[in-house]
Amino acid sequence: MAARLRLDNKVCIITGAGSGIGLETAAQFASEGARLVISDINLQAVEQAAEKINKKFPGAKAVAVKCDVSKEDDVKQMVDKAVQEFGRLDVIFNNAGIMHPEDDNAINTEEKIWDLTHNINVKGVWYGCKHAILAMRNNKAEPEKGLGVGGSIINVASFVAKLGAATPQLAYTASKGAVLAMTRELAMVHAREGIRINSLCPGPIRTPLLMDFLNTPEKLNRRMIHNPMGRFGEAVEQAKAVVFLASDDSSYINGTDFLVDGGLHGCYVTPEGEQIAPPPQGLASTL
Repeated sequence: MAARLRLDNKVCIITGAGSGIGLETAAQFASEGARLVISDINLQAVEQAAEKINKKFPGAKAVAVKCDVSKEDDVKQMVDKAVQEFGRLDVIFNNAGIMHPEDDNAINTEEKIWDLTHNINVKGVWYGCKHAILAMRNNKAEPEKGLGVGGSIINVASFVAKLGAATPQLAYTASKGAVLAMTRELAMVHAREGIRINSLCPGPIRTPLLMDFLNTPEKLNRRMIHNPMGRFGEAVEQAKAVVFLASDDSSYINGTDFLVDGGLHGCYVTPEGEQIAPPPQGLASTL
């Protein structure tokens, strides 16, 4: 008898799935048998992603929806769509977020940039948690499908919420600190409902979001010098961590700040020499 895929039959929502970590995670989830609702503010991007996922992984099913996570009605409709389409919700990956190029220090960051960042990065995660929890409370155990009660919520924070940096992006950093605190508290509140809630803390990842922000050699090198692995991470390295947190393999992991940063958080002096191991390849590029 073949082993069950890690997310077989699980109904999963991924926000910000049009590119980067969200898109790669959608592909990884599909490869593990998930039923997907993928959302983004860019509907065309997730419609294209859903079409490609459904073609590449015929055992999975992906449905695309437009969602502005800063609007609660959009988030509620997204969760309702998952339940209407598949009958339940097992996992939500609250991944959508922004890193605004005008985000700076306390003196230079404008209030509109602060508010925009927090509306998406904090309120969006709050809304996602709120409506996912309400849906997950209705889950019934279906052992024949490998499904249980409760569910798993993964919220994207960042390693910058754990470390100070003299390259300020204050609104972003504060928003990710809020995600860590919110996640820990919600994890404790709902732990006995079978709902696990964890934060993913990516290090610097080679995604369009970060590369657009680090748009000069000076910005890039200022950060690379502190990286013990000598390279930025890849989206697939975050996506694999999300698969683990979404799956029953992480059944006793709750309320954690799950750092996937290549060891940057623990590094004082970086090693010399070049990195000899090539970065892994993801699935999104093969869609």
